[in-house]
Amino acid sequence: MHRVVVLALDGVYPFELSIPVRIFGTAAGDDGEPLYEVVTCTVDGGPVATSADFAVAVQQGPEAIDAAETLVLPPFVCEPTGDQDWLPEPVAAALRRLRPSARIVSICTASYVLAAAGLLDGRTATTHWNNAEHLQRTFPNVKVDADVLFVDDGQVLTAAGVASGIDLCLHLVRRDHGSAVANRVARLCVVPPWREGGQAQFIDRPVPESTTATTSDTRQWALGQLHRPISLADLARHARMSVRSFSRRFRAEVGITPGQWLTRQRIEHARRLLETTDLPIDRVAAEAGFGTATSLRQHLSDTIGVSPTAYRQTFRPTMSTTHAS
Repeated sequence: MHRVVVLALDGVYPFELSIPVRIFGTAAGDDGEPLYEVVTCTVDGGPVATSADFAVAVQQGPEAIDAAETLVLPPFVCEPTGDQDWLPEPVAAALRRLRPSARIVSICTASYVLAAAGLLDGRTATTHWNNAEHLQRTFPNVKVDADVLFVDDGQVLTAAGVASGIDLCLHLVRRDHGSAVANRVARLCVVPPWREGGQAQFIDRPVPESTTATTSDTRQWALGQLHRPISLADLARHARMSVRSFSRRFRAEVGITPGQWLTRQRIEHARRLLETTDLPIDRVAAEAGFGTATSLRQHLSDTIGVSPTAYRQTFRPTMSTTHAS
């Protein structure tokens, strides 16, 4: 069983503190057995104040990190005056207990802790969009991407603000055990298994001009047409808008361009087919709208770093058991 340890620091935000246990604690195999053990600890084993009007009593101290396979840091209230204020010695000591092979995850502004510890040097990372510029100025060795909901950089993963912690934890469940398990967790928690777009859709911006026209119906239509070529003009025509108006409206609603969105949907569809069917790779490519197996391989490699065959070998056994029941 994979051991997830959540490190609660003084001033922790209660909502984010609860995300790992809710998502990972819900994940179970086909036999109903839990897939993760989730443990919460503090730097001294004592209770911690939260950002709300109550404290949290925690039963374990930093020694819990010794056996962690994934360590999660939720955000906490902090008003530092210098870089190292994000990493007081008790926190640094706790992080040093982490095994070299373990994953480490930050949610929202807990990314500052990882940056102060040097764990984000040379890496791409994210944080809440409202803090992205400050994080970049404070830690120039970090490549801050303010447009995404989370960044998976292998062993080090960072989520943006608040609910994106849910997105990242679901992503890890999916990475570990496949879409069927992650989707089941999402259904039980009554959250979407993935969200379209990135942080751009939440950043303060002028409100788009008032209109009853949206791109929602066209997006739904496109999802049923992924097996064939779909141009921007096709999308705009379906929405009964000009290409320019459609592109502007689409980006305002979704946070990314229509082309980026379509590619993501095709990749997700291909992944589901690889996990749940025995279709040949070239047929999967055709069904997902990539045309050729070579194109599918390139897109999948660019997105998740593996070939279609390697992806299927990783996730198909679990899915086979699911569909045999």
